[in-house]
Amino acid sequence: MDRVLLSASPSNIQACIRLALQYSLGIEVMAFAYPDLLDGNWQDALADYKQMLHPIRGMITMHGPFMDMAPGSPDKQINKVVRERYQHGIRVASELGAEVIVFHANFIASIGNLEYRYGWHQRNVEFWGPMAEYAAEHGVTIAVENMWEFDPDIIADVLREVDHPNLRACLDVGHAHLFSIFRRDLTFEDWLKAFGPWLVHTHMNNNDGSIDVHRGLHEGVLDYTQIMRRIRQMPKPPSITLEIDRVSDMKISLSYMELMRPTGHLRNLVLSEYTTPPDA
Repeated sequence: MDRVLLSASPSNIQACIRLALQYSLGIEVMAFAYPDLLDGNWQDALADYKQMLHPIRGMITMHGPFMDMAPGSPDKQINKVVRERYQHGIRVASELGAEVIVFHANFIASIGNLEYRYGWHQRNVEFWGPMAEYAAEHGVTIAVENMWEFDPDIIADVLREVDHPNLRACLDVGHAHLFSIFRRDLTFEDWLKAFGPWLVHTHMNNNDGSIDVHRGLHEGVLDYTQIMRRIRQMPKPPSITLEIDRVSDMKISLSYMELMRPTGHLRNLVLSEYTTPPDA
C-alpha cells in the first residue's frame, strides 16, 4: 500500500483530517512553516495540533520554515537566523510526533556560474551536517526538498558528502518538472536516480507546465499513472504528500493511490475519537 499524506494548511486542517480518517491517511502540517506563527503564540498552536492529530493513524510529517530561508548563506547573520528557524521547526516537529520535516534547499538557480555552485555546495555541507545531528537528537529526519534547483545533483551532492542518516531527500515532482530550466533534457527518471539513495518523501501535485500551481493529480501535464508506477518499483518507495490546494482535488487524486479503506466499523470508531469541531 502507498503511504499517503495530505498537506494541511491552517485553513483546511479540519477537512484534511476528516479525509485522512476516512482512508487511514497521514497529515503533513504546514502551519509551522510560516513566520507569523513561529513569532507568535506557537505554543498554544502546538497544543491544538497535537490534539487534532491524535486520532490520525497514518504518518505525520511537517513542512519546516521556507520563506526567505537561505541555508549556507555566506552572510553569517542570515545563516544564524536560518539555523535558529530550522532548529525551532525541528523541535516543533518532534513535539508533534512527526517522523520527517521538510526544508527547502533554496539554491538560487538564476546565478548560473560554477563559482556560486561550488561555494553553495561547500557552505551547505557545513550547514546541514550539524543540522542533521540536531534532528537526530530530536528523533526527526530532515528531507531536503528541491525548489528552484535545475539539477538534482545540486542537492544529491550535498547529501552524499554529509552522509548522515537523518539527512535525506524530498522530491517535489512538480518543481522538478517546472524548474529544470537549464536542463530540459532531464527526465523524472533522472531525478529519481539522483535522489534514489536518500529519497524518503515526495510532494505531488499537477500543473500546466509553466506555473507552480498545486492542482490535483488528474489535472495537468504530468502523467501520474506512470509516475506512481515508477515510484512503486523503487526498493524502498517513499511516502507521498498530496500537496494540493483543494481538499476536493486531494480526494479525487486518491484514485491514483493504492489504499486500504477502513471498514465501516473501524471508520466510525476512528471518527468517534475525533472531537475537534468540523469546518464551518
